[in-house]
Amino acid sequence: MAVGQRLQLKLQQKLSPQQIQLMKLLQIPTANLETRIKEELEENPALEWDLQSPEETASPSDEFESTAEEPVDDTVSDIYNDIDVSDYLQDGEDEIPEYKTQTSLTGPDIEERTWEDASPISFYDSLLDQVHWLDLDDTEQQIAEQLVGSLDEDGYLRRDIQAIVDDLAFRQNLYVDAKQVESVLKHIQQLDPPGIAARDLQECLLLQIERLETAGKDLAQAKKILEDYFEEFTRKNYDKLQRTLELSDADLRSILQQITKLNPKPGGISEGSEQQNYVIPDFFIVNNQGTLELSLNSRNAPELHVSQDYKEMLRHYDAGAKKNKAEKEAVLFIKQKIDSAKWFIDAIQQRQQTLLLTMQSILDHQEKFFLTGDETELRPMILKDIAARTHLDISTISRVANSKFVQTEFGTYRLKFFFSEAVSTDTGEEASTREVKKILHDQIDAENKKEPLSDDQLTELLIQRGYNIARRTVAKYREQLNIPVARLRKEL
Repeated sequence: MAVGQRLQLKLQQKLSPQQIQLMKLLQIPTANLETRIKEELEENPALEWDLQSPEETASPSDEFESTAEEPVDDTVSDIYNDIDVSDYLQDGEDEIPEYKTQTSLTGPDIEERTWEDASPISFYDSLLDQVHWLDLDDTEQQIAEQLVGSLDEDGYLRRDIQAIVDDLAFRQNLYVDAKQVESVLKHIQQLDPPGIAARDLQECLLLQIERLETAGKDLAQAKKILEDYFEEFTRKNYDKLQRTLELSDADLRSILQQITKLNPKPGGISEGSEQQNYVIPDFFIVNNQGTLELSLNSRNAPELHVSQDYKEMLRHYDAGAKKNKAEKEAVLFIKQKIDSAKWFIDAIQQRQQTLLLTMQSILDHQEKFFLTGDETELRPMILKDIAARTHLDISTISRVANSKFVQTEFGTYRLKFFFSEAVSTDTGEEASTREVKKILHDQIDAENKKEPLSDDQLTELLIQRGYNIARRTVAKYREQLNIPVARLRKEL
């Protein structure tokens, strides 16, 4: 059987290292850019960061300045443009050093990385620190650590006690019964924040009530409602509560206020969660007597340059005999590091220019909003619109919009906030879905809470204002705004 050979031509698009570098840098928010630069500085000794960087020398007013237009440091180009690298590669038997083929760009060409602000202490670490102060023996300590590790992000113990018992037996060779686990759970439930390690909402609220009663507050009626009439409370069946407990409107209102002050998600108030809510804006927009001025956060413009020592080393080797194998490898190493430094500096500056170009296009498209702060002035805008304005790829616009924030005189907004689909009006024009949601939110805020508006009534109000919208769409927008149905919005 004859075996033949066949030649096949195949076209394949592949991103260059510079493009990959830029893509990764684009998706990094300002708060994490410094960390990324420090990583590069550790990997590449040919890259240096001027200690007199804008963020260290600038006054608060200078925060609005940008150096995005500064040219790339190309002085090193003159150093080795005249060097013939072939002089260092004459011996064909010499292998190219491993560092020549290595790169810090790993993974697929388009690598998605989520950048999050570091938290000083996690929710679970905080609980474990408290556990260590409890008067527990070694067995109880292991049970307590297992319980803490089984809590969900809201601070609830959703797993069955018997499942915890099984985990301890199979994974830690610790054989205990459900009563022992229940006993340790009682200790965990006395930790901070109050309500932690509850198995459901009812137990969570009761744990907080008991903690407040221990502090001397009279919450007997609130506790009775939570213990005996929890279903009526969650369904807002206030008429039945009043009749059964013989409460006046004022008494019931006071009790409900006591209950609604409790925290239904105790795991959400840890120090780490608070830390993650802090936002460093990437852009600033200032209204200067009717003229909107855009600037980039100065942290996005670090003073990076190629090391002078590496430039001198390259000059030194260029003047040498170029015959020694060690010298050849040294030159290749230096050139690779200098190239890498130049690429990174260029990518940082391209990042600045891309950020400014994208944000300027958003500003131009949504100028009325940035002048007034009125959400009803937001125009329909999708990624494709900004991509067409900037002549950039949609994926590039998406990377910028997903992780960046802009500070205005009306507040700080994520760039994704300004993107929305279009809704037709009765005049044939297009309105932003964000505009419709704002009107919907305002209508619900202004409603009579004793007789809240149904979705049908909200739909009718929107139609009267000229928005052609279906009831199911109103319900979807209401849910996206985290607004409950009319029955659950009812108040006394």
